[in-house]
Amino acid sequence: QVQLVESGGGLVQPGGSLRLSCAASGSIFSINAMGWYRQAPGKQRELVAQITNGGRINYADSVKGRFTISRDNAKNTVYLQMNSLKPEDTAVYYCNADVITTWGITSPLNYWGRGTQVTVSS
Repeated sequence: QVQLVESGGGLVQPGGSLRLSCAASGSIFSINAMGWYRQAPGKQRELVAQITNGGRINYADSVKGRFTISRDNAKNTVYLQMNSLKPEDTAVYYCNADVITTWGITSPLNYWGRGTQVTVSS
């Protein structure tokens, strides 16, 4: 089993900041890409940011310059620092990871966390 557990969501005023964390645990040999997605009510889930195990980063255009993704490979944890938050950033944020497990399977398996709510409102 592999689990992804997000934390750090909440209610924040426009212009404020939040830091999300996602810790992966379980039968992990290594993790390739880790990322954050979000889904607002009535909308499709979309990529926010992704970081590979080599440190290559990709951001959605809507968050460039405001959000920063990072990871601690020793802790199997990915972070999302969100600054200058806007009401349109309101969504459930999901952690995602491509995991090489200890089960002898050479191809990565994709896992999702259960999500954490971020609400930006005055």
